[in-house]
Amino acid sequence: MLAFVLRRLVGAAAALLAASVLIFTAVQVLPGNAASAVLGRNASPAAVGILSRQMGLDRPASTRYAHWLKGFVHGDLGDSAVAIAQGSNHAPIWHLISGPLKNSAILAAITALVMIPLSVALGTLAAVRAGRPTDHLISLGSLAAVSMPEFVVGSLLVAVFFVGLHLLPPVAIVPPGGDPLSHPKQLVLPVVTLLFASMAAGIRMVRAGTFEVLQTEYVQTARLNGLPERRVIMRYALRNALAPSVQVLAQNLQYLVGGVIVVEAVFAYPGIGSQLVNAVQIRDVTVVQSVAMLIAVVYVLINLVADLIVMLLVPKLREPV
Repeated sequence: MLAFVLRRLVGAAAALLAASVLIFTAVQVLPGNAASAVLGRNASPAAVGILSRQMGLDRPASTRYAHWLKGFVHGDLGDSAVAIAQGSNHAPIWHLISGPLKNSAILAAITALVMIPLSVALGTLAAVRAGRPTDHLISLGSLAAVSMPEFVVGSLLVAVFFVGLHLLPPVAIVPPGGDPLSHPKQLVLPVVTLLFASMAAGIRMVRAGTFEVLQTEYVQTARLNGLPERRVIMRYALRNALAPSVQVLAQNLQYLVGGVIVVEAVFAYPGIGSQLVNAVQIRDVTVVQSVAMLIAVVYVLINLVADLIVMLLVPKLREPV
């Protein structure tokens, strides 16, 4: 088990290193000069030169990359280039993104807490009721949900619950420094929108895995021995069926990291996705690099945790090769 964990940690570190290179390279190859883009077309060459030195653009790319990566590893994301251009002497990126990052984490966490047990429950129910109306309803519903983009689902929900029923607000207005949980009604539509797109694959995978396990000999033997159906499903079927479904559920969680960007735009939610889009528009390269790298860290951590859960669910994987 320890050797497995160490291998996964080394693989995660290598993946993050590769991601850092790709992110830094992608930002650097954007057309135009970042300092000129920040200051605008009417900026004087002298002002552009000063900001370029402040942003470190006069140094070799390898030096800038090493400085940025070292700072990121030590928790120092640097300063916002746009804030510096606007006259601020010290504008830590952490201070800029901490609030939006917390808001996005709250939205994603609530969605995950609903998505995982609901996906498992609906997938298991569909497998137990295989071939019956319940199974067809769940399967068709999940297929319809995954076929609609987030902005379409969000727009439909706004049309129904705000325009039609006047029950829920169409936007999520969170004041700077405010807590989204203090206005729970504002979170309902964004969370439901994320659930529509993220649950379908998990439901179908759990359904397929549970159905397959229910046909095995040891499950049939447990039934013939008179064990209650609930115990057969919970103790014998579900545990073995969840192992292959964990990776799909992990991918759904990874989707939340990217899908939240679209949902935040639809509902004007002040999260990290909105912050990233704004940073790209104004060419605040330091913010873009840092936020993209944080998203990569979340992706890798989710994969790492999913691998560990599969290892715990399947004892055979813990046996030495």
